[in-house]
Amino acid sequence: MNVLIIGAGGREYSIGMALKKDEKVDRLYFAPGNGATDELGENLDISDFNALADFCEKNNIELTIVGPEAPLVAGIVDVFEARGLNIFGPSAEASQLEGSKIFMKNFLARHNVPTAKYIETDSIEDAYRFIMTLDAPIVVKADGLCGGKGVIIAQTHDEAKKAVGEMLSGDSFGDAGKSIVVEEFLDGYELSVFALCDGEDYVVLPAAQDHKRLLNEDKGPNTGGMGAYAPTPLVNDEIYKKLDERVIVPTLEGMKAEGMPFKGVLFIGVMVVDNEPIVLEYNVRFGDPECEELMPLIKSSLLDLFYKGATNDLKSLEIEFYDKYAVGVVMASKDYPYKSSAPAEIIVDDIVHDEIFAEHAHISYAGVTRGDEGKLYATGGRVLVCVGLGDTIAEAQQRAYLLVGQVHFAGKQCRTDIAYQAL
Repeated sequence: MNVLIIGAGGREYSIGMALKKDEKVDRLYFAPGNGATDELGENLDISDFNALADFCEKNNIELTIVGPEAPLVAGIVDVFEARGLNIFGPSAEASQLEGSKIFMKNFLARHNVPTAKYIETDSIEDAYRFIMTLDAPIVVKADGLCGGKGVIIAQTHDEAKKAVGEMLSGDSFGDAGKSIVVEEFLDGYELSVFALCDGEDYVVLPAAQDHKRLLNEDKGPNTGGMGAYAPTPLVNDEIYKKLDERVIVPTLEGMKAEGMPFKGVLFIGVMVVDNEPIVLEYNVRFGDPECEELMPLIKSSLLDLFYKGATNDLKSLEIEFYDKYAVGVVMASKDYPYKSSAPAEIIVDDIVHDEIFAEHAHISYAGVTRGDEGKLYATGGRVLVCVGLGDTIAEAQQRAYLLVGQVHFAGKQCRTDIAYQAL
């Protein structure tokens, strides 16, 4: 089967790397891909949805997988499905679960899915009044897409008011912040839970834990994610059961009842407070970098998983996972997340001293460009993810950081404590 992957990040590289090992996959295409995905398949310089659909028809591509949220919100799935093409991802209407924080919070309220107390507004006065009813810290969110950065955790009431003013004026996130959500801060531990859905049925992957802050001990500014690990031992069967009954099932039933059945990846950002899972947010695609750790843990055919999800047939799937742990460490450019950095050549030492290590650690490339001479250059904020696998979290972490030590580029930065919560 020929497969097209939409996107250009480490998430899409990881999906491609896992599919490359599936003997049922013939050819892989990426649109647009990055400087390293050309090692896995062919990069396409096509962005128009109809032109991509034309390419799929001409090249017998039987499945398209959409990585990032922007094309989903913009309606790529609707375009492909109107032409009878198999594509894994939600419709534009269903993608509102991520495309609009206001839509998402109101949906949760309509269907009695546990979430934080909130107000959605475009009025600075209403926001200020609500802020004064809450204890600090206080969470302020831009309504629209902000690349995972549109959430401010204000430590004081004054900070919350400042964040509200900057968002509503358009100074912080442009039009994405012209309407906002203000909500209570939940004190617990955060999880990333992924349900792969086909509109009716679903498969839940092992829960992961992301590290959003730039610096060790969860300090510094928010980022798109500086590393993750899976599965997390912080989730037990009771929490999985509560997530099924109180979150996933009512969400899928609610989406279907409202005329927009959800197909694709439902990414549930969860805060566990006193053993109760409470929904922080929904995204409609894999998290990045969580995807990089989850892909190598799936023992079953990944192609079958995506194809059956796209063709409403997950009920026929038996999914297996490896009894292992994965830890991923993001290596970022010098000035991330504040500004762009100068391109820097990436040099990876040959791994010759330990065959076991070489088999259980790999790089997922993200913000990279290939130079004319074939060399890879760090040109993005988050450049790559070093992933280690092991029988324990400690072993997986050790292998990930051994690989980090073998990757070199000017100004590289990373956290040194990924998976610390579990260890």
